[in-house]
Amino acid sequence: MAKINFGGVEENVATREEFPLQKAREILKDETIAVIGYGVQGPGQALNLRDNGFNVIVGQRQPSKSWDKAIKDGFVPGETLFSIEEAAHRGTIIQYLLSDAAQISQWETIKPHLIAGKALYFSHGFAITYKERTGIVPPADVDVILVAPKGSGTSLRRMFVEGRGLNSSYAIFQDATGKARDRVISLGIGVGSGYLFETTFKKEVYSDLTGERGSLMGAIQGLFAAQYELLRKRGHSPSEAFNETVEEATQSLYPLVAENGMDWMYANCSTTAQRGALDWWKKFRDAVAPVFEELYDSVASGHEAQLSIDSNSQADYREKLGEELKELRESEMWQAGRVVRSLRPENEKAKVRLG
Repeated sequence: MAKINFGGVEENVATREEFPLQKAREILKDETIAVIGYGVQGPGQALNLRDNGFNVIVGQRQPSKSWDKAIKDGFVPGETLFSIEEAAHRGTIIQYLLSDAAQISQWETIKPHLIAGKALYFSHGFAITYKERTGIVPPADVDVILVAPKGSGTSLRRMFVEGRGLNSSYAIFQDATGKARDRVISLGIGVGSGYLFETTFKKEVYSDLTGERGSLMGAIQGLFAAQYELLRKRGHSPSEAFNETVEEATQSLYPLVAENGMDWMYANCSTTAQRGALDWWKKFRDAVAPVFEELYDSVASGHEAQLSIDSNSQADYREKLGEELKELRESEMWQAGRVVRSLRPENEKAKVRLG
């Protein structure tokens, strides 16, 4: 395990250089990896593991769109695609990749198949951290491990196909066999991680829920909406408001941050933009800092977890979610976004090719 210095703070990390794919394959050569759930994380992790040479099967409800997707992706019913119960029975490593609510509802199906020596794998610390609320308490004689890619399953797969890796965290909650660390790092390499950094189940879920509600999704939508609505109120056109709020950020500036950092992005903008950004960023930080404090406290108290459990376990959850997403989708800002995206030059080229 390598120690990397991050601005004076040392962290344990695992890289593909020190822990190559061949080593991971050797460690897991006798394991059957049962990916339970083929929704958000399942496809990316299952396909990457399969393409990397691991023995992978999928467990999914039938009939369902996800079952059909697994077949389309090359998993064969009765050979590599099974019911959730059958896959859990066959697997020596059970990757529990159902949604948080579905993990709760399917736990009694999974639990009998967690016999001594197996490993129970998560990509989110939710079920274990909030076990008093979820009821998910693994037996003491199985390894309980986590690999959490820092992005969606779609991004994980896309970057894998492009020959890149998506960074992941890893954690060990329970090492019953003495092999948990080798197992978890091997799986992290197998699913296509760029590098793996060490955390705990609790820290993973606290940071993940804060990030999703904060700068990754909730806060960024709020920021976009506030600026777009201001520009529209002050007389700017939808095209101008959207381009100055979203398009330039996602298509021009954020890729520069990903490439070499915020300072590099600043250095590659006009001096007028640099001056304004340097003058205003701390004001925005100070304005939202209390909101982030409130958010983190809500996550740490378990309040956010309970809201998710209560909401996602309702029979009409998907219908209600659809209505909320419809409101977002049909807002003027994102209607403008659809038009702007359709006018990108690459889309015009695609139209020519398709036409």
